[in-house]
Amino acid sequence: MKIAIFHNFLDNIGGAELVDLIMARELNADIYTTNIDREKIRKMGFSTENIHSIGKVPINAPFRHEIAYWKFRNLNLKNKYDFFIIAGDWAMSAAVHNKPHFWYVFSPTRELWDLYKYTREKIEFWQKPIFDIWVFLRRIINKHDSKKVEKIIAISKNVNKRVKKYLNKESIIIHPPVETSKYKSKKSENYWLSVNRLIDHKRIDLQLKAFSKLPDEKLIIVGCYEKSGHFKKYADYIHKLKPKNVEIKSWVSNKKLVELYSKCKGLITTSYNEDFGLTPIEAMASGKPVIAPDEGGYKETINKQTGILINNINPNKIIKAIKKINKILKKNPDKFKKACLKQAEKFDTRIFIKKIKKQIKEIKNAET
Repeated sequence: MKIAIFHNFLDNIGGAELVDLIMARELNADIYTTNIDREKIRKMGFSTENIHSIGKVPINAPFRHEIAYWKFRNLNLKNKYDFFIIAGDWAMSAAVHNKPHFWYVFSPTRELWDLYKYTREKIEFWQKPIFDIWVFLRRIINKHDSKKVEKIIAISKNVNKRVKKYLNKESIIIHPPVETSKYKSKKSENYWLSVNRLIDHKRIDLQLKAFSKLPDEKLIIVGCYEKSGHFKKYADYIHKLKPKNVEIKSWVSNKKLVELYSKCKGLITTSYNEDFGLTPIEAMASGKPVIAPDEGGYKETINKQTGILINNINPNKIIKAIKKINKILKKNPDKFKKACLKQAEKFDTRIFIKKIKKQIKEIKNAET
């Protein structure tokens, strides 16, 4: 069976892009996207021969998103493939011409829906009226396009609820995959790890403010960002805010990232209402505890045996959680290891692919 996967962009690789690359490899599928960073993808251990561009798009929003939308809206590959997986919010418009398919939803477009107010606060005063008009029109189009989707699969309970709330559509849940076998657990060194894009709703500034009050602790942040003005503005702010005991690595190879996970004391993540959150699973696959907000997808994966969830997270509460885990690890360095490894196994790639193949089979059978 010939399968094609549609995703918005592959020029900045985060959790969603990693999931697509794993799906394409395991299903022997092709990926259709817009901008591509082939060198970065190869360094992550994936082939790029099966990745095709439907045309480049600009760097800055909203032109980047609008042009991507229309490129996918006009894409018609139904005579070339047997099945389609839509794996991007702006790529969802491809549902119009490409069937049979399902939409694997990382989230309904966040700046249109759950992050609308959050995004609006970050833009210039004169841009707000324009943004409001754009959001109003885009919401109408978004709801209309969602009616063309044959089946929706959400990555988490959190996203499942968003799909129902904003698009009034039902969805089933299949959690994203983590290749647990590639992660290793080694003796912890004196640093904490943070892995996330440098964008404002990831709230990296909370981490920096916490570590500015913990001079004896070290934090390594692995965080890339898109080159658009909005991303660059926040990245510049983060670099200015950064205390001496925090190191920011814009990007590292997959091999280096696994090594960083294996030797860290634990993972710290602060993303606002996270869709699901792959990095906590990667940390747990390395036998390491996680400190995260008690919200969003984190509530589905982190428990008292695998880390600490913080209600109404702020720098002081992060400090308190760090000290608590330090105290536990001092008494028993492997306190979290067994529970973390067991929890991570629930999200292994083999389980994910088995569920995805089942959905493809059911949809194809229903078609005949």
